[in-house]
Amino acid sequence: MRPSRIVSLLPSCTEMVCALGCADLLKGRSHECDFPPEIRARPVCASARLQREASSAPIGREVNSLLQRALSIYQVDLDQLRQLRPDLILTQAQCEACAVTLSDLEKALASDPDLHPKIISLSPARLADLWKDIQTLADALGVPERGRELLFQLKNRVVDIIQKTCLLKRRPAVACLEWLDPLMAAGNWLPELVEIAGGGNLFGQAGQGSPGLEWETLRQGDPDIIVLMPRGFDLERARREAKKLEQNPVWKTLRAVKSGKVYLTDGRQYFNRPGPRLVDSLEILAAILQPALFPAPPPGPSWQKLP
Repeated sequence: MRPSRIVSLLPSCTEMVCALGCADLLKGRSHECDFPPEIRARPVCASARLQREASSAPIGREVNSLLQRALSIYQVDLDQLRQLRPDLILTQAQCEACAVTLSDLEKALASDPDLHPKIISLSPARLADLWKDIQTLADALGVPERGRELLFQLKNRVVDIIQKTCLLKRRPAVACLEWLDPLMAAGNWLPELVEIAGGGNLFGQAGQGSPGLEWETLRQGDPDIIVLMPRGFDLERARREAKKLEQNPVWKTLRAVKSGKVYLTDGRQYFNRPGPRLVDSLEILAAILQPALFPAPPPGPSWQKLP
């Protein structure tokens, strides 16, 4: 039976539902679900026990403290769920620090036997997982053909890039930084996107979690291009965080810094959300890494060169 009342506790799932033409079924969202803009009017069903406006270092310490005490970083608003009575809830089981987890949701629902929605939990690690998740969700929503149409459009955009980069003989060495204090390289789907976009990824392995990165390791890698994409930070917050990198003496010795090839990106809306706009993220990377092949519009709210 097709669901009629959906609550999405993951921004990427919210974007998938809307891209599949089912936004009218969304009755509730997480505190981070903000795209497309019209869904911001939906009731919020989850929140974070974090100082969301803090900088990288205190957020990192707070996350570690909560995890060490076996406490959830996110909380589900059970009262709101009781009011909305969803028959389908979308969540994830991939990252305790990123969003409400399947475990968080199951614990909340266990306290109310009258709530028994179907749960779909996604755990994408690579681009292929995104394709699978979109079709899984389309099937669950009763719109399998829309899923196939959306995948056709998204995959064709990826192929357009691959056709231009697959024969490149020279690729810049690229460091994608997902957190800035302490340093963390981008993992999961990001190394794969870098390779498709025409770069050589230095740190992090495709399909694996985002690893911590020592400053000395960054110095030894000495990337040609550095792309800053702090998880959950928009462009303005990324700019503020980037200024702190200058406090480490290694920063100014790096090839990318000396040549002016450090780029800021909106890690909140792009790169860290494994939804349809992951293809937009790939196109941004291609414009940064191979500007001769992919002439880009002037940098805007999604990315810009570090001043």
